[in-house]
Amino acid sequence: MSSYTTPRTNDADPPADRPAGGSDLPEEHGLPPTRRSFRIAGSDLSASIAVFLIALPLSLGIALATGAPLQAGLVAAAVGGIVVGRFGGAPIQVSGPAAGLTVVTAELIQQYGWRTTCAITALAGLTQLALSALRVARSALAVSPAIVHGMLAGIGVTIALAQLHIVLGGTPQSSAVDNALELPLQLADPHPASLSVSALTIAVLLMWPRLPGRWGKAVRVVPAALVAVATAAMTASLAGLALPRVDLPSWHSHALPGLPEGPVLGLIAGVLTITLVASVESLLSAVAVDKLVAARKQPSVPVPRARLDRELAGQGIGNIVSGSLGGLPITGVAVRSSANVASGAVSRNSTMLHGFWVVLATLLLVPVLELIPLPALAALVMVVGIQMVNITHVRKITHHREVLVYAATVAGVVLLGVLEGVAIGIAVATGTALHRLTGTRITREQRDGVEHVRVRGQLTFLAVPRLSRTLHQIPADARVVVELDGSFMDHAAYETLHDWQASQSAHGGHAELTDRSGTCTADPAAEGHTCCRPRASWRNHLRGELPVESGAVKGSRLASGLSSLLRITSPRVRDEPAREGQRPPQLFLACADSRLVTGMITANGPGDLFTVRNIGNLVPLPGAESGDDSVAAAIEYAVDVLRVGSITVCGHSGCGAMQALLATDPSPSARPPQSPLRRWLRHGLPSLERMRGEGRVSPRLAGRPLADTVEQLCLTNVVEQLERLKEHEAVARRLAEGTLELRGMYFHVGEAQAYLLEREGTDDIFRPVSPVGEGSTRREEVRA
Repeated sequence: MSSYTTPRTNDADPPADRPAGGSDLPEEHGLPPTRRSFRIAGSDLSASIAVFLIALPLSLGIALATGAPLQAGLVAAAVGGIVVGRFGGAPIQVSGPAAGLTVVTAELIQQYGWRTTCAITALAGLTQLALSALRVARSALAVSPAIVHGMLAGIGVTIALAQLHIVLGGTPQSSAVDNALELPLQLADPHPASLSVSALTIAVLLMWPRLPGRWGKAVRVVPAALVAVATAAMTASLAGLALPRVDLPSWHSHALPGLPEGPVLGLIAGVLTITLVASVESLLSAVAVDKLVAARKQPSVPVPRARLDRELAGQGIGNIVSGSLGGLPITGVAVRSSANVASGAVSRNSTMLHGFWVVLATLLLVPVLELIPLPALAALVMVVGIQMVNITHVRKITHHREVLVYAATVAGVVLLGVLEGVAIGIAVATGTALHRLTGTRITREQRDGVEHVRVRGQLTFLAVPRLSRTLHQIPADARVVVELDGSFMDHAAYETLHDWQASQSAHGGHAELTDRSGTCTADPAAEGHTCCRPRASWRNHLRGELPVESGAVKGSRLASGLSSLLRITSPRVRDEPAREGQRPPQLFLACADSRLVTGMITANGPGDLFTVRNIGNLVPLPGAESGDDSVAAAIEYAVDVLRVGSITVCGHSGCGAMQALLATDPSPSARPPQSPLRRWLRHGLPSLERMRGEGRVSPRLAGRPLADTVEQLCLTNVVEQLERLKEHEAVARRLAEGTLELRGMYFHVGEAQAYLLEREGTDDIFRPVSPVGEGSTRREEVRA
């Protein structure tokens, strides 16, 4: 897995004095300037060939799907590799003609012709350059994912419908609706030769990645797209099938752009559509590539994160060049970029080399390319279109209740067009957001002589009339508790609550405001107002004296917290099965550091974790000289009595115990420690020796370098304590039975990021945990 150097904190362009030409690998990695020499890593060379083999058939297929000259796809692939690869801000991302622009380009060609479409492509590139200069690249990431995925799904449906006609031996119509209406007639009269070649292509595409065994793993190095198209071409040639094939005209007759002709508003709409789709898809792909690079398991040269404004500028330059040379519009392509990452690319040399291979192929392999049947390319693009309807994305969108936005965008793109579909999606998303803001629920009930008003949802000015009406129905001298179960309150709602509370107090009543976590304030205008705020006030519970009257604690934040427990939390947990007896699935051994809130970082509740905490998350060996059996007793109870299924040792960043260990003199002649703390820390000396020992492979973090020696010792300590657990009889017995697992974990307090230990051979690697959405899912992930 690759590890990053210190990432750049902005998207600023490189210094103006950066030398031009040659490999930019040293400067990308922040190394000092050296004499420029063009060197290509072996992994870049092999990755470029793999990407080229994928890009060649896809570029021809996308050109076929748009109705453009087939050479336009090759021009775009070459420019995307060489030009965008050199000037873009995402070194590992591969650009070229993409399925996401197929529908837009096809409509422009039908309306204005090919030469005007090339001019529109170049103008879209200029627009992208302007947007890059304005540094708005990250703004594109603010578009709702439901709209983006809906747009891509709608484009995928449109592509699949059009290419299905070619697969069946017919001719696609001008729109998705017409293609759908004509499909029954086409299905009734298929062309056997086209259908058989297309079916063979699809079968190879789907089966090739699933070839079993060691032999299958070896041959899967060759891309499925290339194998499918080559198999179809050979089969069609050997069988002598009469099929339309790739026809690459002479470069002398290659069409270049002309002056735009047509309605000005229509041309502007075309430029904006290509700019929007190409920019959003490229930037989202660049972010996705960053995640793929961070997740690579094989160690490699550090790769910098994408600089989005520079990437947008690179895409603009690429579209200017591609349009000027008679090529298709360009965008970052997820399929080719994923292959580049998986093949081990470490710099932009891989992307640029793949462009050079495309140029060589168009010059030297024309006779071979002209053997490819068009139905095979259509089948390839149809599968790509179907895959653009991503089921995983649909599930996430469903979980976040944005199905309506997704469905409206898909329908708009299919029925009206890309720009219209995106506009519809934005309108529906805006309406959904407004509906959620106005969907605030306000309820009132009386319990034990106390009026309870509960507000669920966002408290904005839109809900103020209902809130005011409810509050003024309460008697002026009543005791009232207002529970705010939401995450936002605007100024209008704040003023309403403040004025009502002042009025209630003036008439002898009492008003108490609490948020969902139970944080309470008697006056929302008071300094440090905590309504609608997380549990940050926990740290203040014990501040000040706690006077005791008649056995009750009064006048403190602790008392307020206990009151909230009885009022809010207790009714919700009284029916939990855990109150009758504990059956935790795991023992969680962590440091006593106050910043490490075990239930919060693991999303676990009562009864989920059997927790043992001490200074330094240490596990003394059985019979250790300190005579402290508390940890051993807890381990024995958890393993033999509670029958936990796993034990997790959790270290954390900035551990004071590890810092103290580094300052300890471990030599035998050192004076024996006298204080209890120093005697306890001697249990951590083996971790220090393990880190400093020669010939040992130290644990490491995946995704970034270690911050300092303290962090190295924190990781080493987790590994050492896992080894010490095996010395306990109960643990060793359960491990031998195969009924117990040991896990290591590291929590970085500043990043709020958890890392889980994985062992690969002799390497101990702590990998970051990725967000998965549901809290319950995260809980099961920690238990798994």
